[in-house]
Amino acid sequence: MKELLQTYSEAFFARATLKVARDLLGANLNRRLGSGEVLTAIICEVEAYREDDPASHSYKGETERCRVMFGPPGRAYVYFIYGMYYCLNVVTEAAGTGGAVLIRGLLAEGLNGPGKICRQWQIDKNFNGVNLLDPASDLWLSKPQQALNHVVEVTPRIGISKATEKLWRFCIKQDESESVVYRQRKKSLR
Repeated sequence: MKELLQTYSEAFFARATLKVARDLLGANLNRRLGSGEVLTAIICEVEAYREDDPASHSYKGETERCRVMFGPPGRAYVYFIYGMYYCLNVVTEAAGTGGAVLIRGLLAEGLNGPGKICRQWQIDKNFNGVNLLDPASDLWLSKPQQALNHVVEVTPRIGISKATEKLWRFCIKQDESESVVYRQRKKSLR
């Protein structure tokens, strides 16, 4: 359990969003439930969003909805989409710059999409702004327990209508828990 608690520093997340996104692959997302049970899974799919990106919530500047994206790095940015799903992001860049990495997939059965992660792990708007660097929190990130030898696949982001050409989606190559939308897209290209 000691290795599980090796957390990241704020400086890790205060870097360029694209760098953080790639470096988050292999990290652990941890969730402490009300029962005390701790869920842990490896991050295997992410997408990057910056304030100069038309697909980002921070593109038009700081608003009530995306204020957390402009705050301290290493915080959770949680939002609600399609009237039914929550999505978990990790705030990146220095405070005052709007950047975040969307957690799209975890290496665990049924956690191959951002909405599935939040639904199954009971992550909702109450986690918006939570410090993901604090293992005393009910939601936090920790360093990999062992070095992972994986190939990073870089592709366009999915499920967006703007800036679709940007290669800002990163995943562990040939991972079976890739999001459902991505697997469907791969099939349609055959």
